[in-house]
Amino acid sequence: MSAQPAALAVPAPTLELPSQRSAYAAFFGRSASFWLALPFPLGLLLLWWVAAQQGWVAPQVLPSPQSVLATFIDLLQSGELFDNLKISFLRVLLGFGVGVAGGLLLGVAMGLSPLFKDYTYPFFKAFSQVPVLGWLPLLMLLVGIDEALKIILIAKAALVPIAVNTYKGIENVPARYVEVARVLRFSRWQLLWRVVFPAALPPIWNGVRYGFTHAWLALVVVELLASSEGLGYMIVFGRQLFQLDVVIAAVAVVGVVGYLGDQVLARIEMILLGWRRSGF
Repeated sequence: MSAQPAALAVPAPTLELPSQRSAYAAFFGRSASFWLALPFPLGLLLLWWVAAQQGWVAPQVLPSPQSVLATFIDLLQSGELFDNLKISFLRVLLGFGVGVAGGLLLGVAMGLSPLFKDYTYPFFKAFSQVPVLGWLPLLMLLVGIDEALKIILIAKAALVPIAVNTYKGIENVPARYVEVARVLRFSRWQLLWRVVFPAALPPIWNGVRYGFTHAWLALVVVELLASSEGLGYMIVFGRQLFQLDVVIAAVAVVGVVGYLGDQVLARIEMILLGWRRSGF
């Protein structure tokens, strides 16, 4: 008897075990990602505390967690931290708003008009390759070191990812969506508002989130180099006076505020794109 052809061989059944991440998710519920991410920073905090207690590093180089916490409380009670945070947050909101408006307009124009894209995309690509710090000396000569400098650089940082994601999102709208709209005899505006923009919204919103992250990073960089107020200035001022507890406290606030801002945008995304979970 001839052997069974390889093409007709039935593969042996395999046992699919749930991944470790799925098991954690089933145990912890919707907060699984939070609990999975918690051990690493707690381990770093413990290592920091042990190093400070055992004297492995001089307090002038690495202050203890207790010292940083006490400094953070003092900055809160004095109002210094809140005042600088408010200044930084207003700056990033204004610059981010300008970047969102410009990025959306530019991205929509490039996505809808191939001719406009052919004229502007090469220049935009070159413009986006220059980092924020590369524009700083030129803009300092043109607009000085006042608020205009900070707003322009923050807006530039936010504009690039928003424009790119908007353009790519519109360009990658499935052709079958457009064909169905034409069968239904949609007008051009109906096609845009009921088909193109909703289909492109997920990548566009991803661009908005990346834009906020870039804007927040640009804010801190600009305040480190050309500011007398804000969280970045607190970091520089603490370094100049060798008050590393102030530096670490300000850095921690920068990280927490940036994370919370991204989480707010993520919640808005869940509301705007809730239809994706419903299966439509």
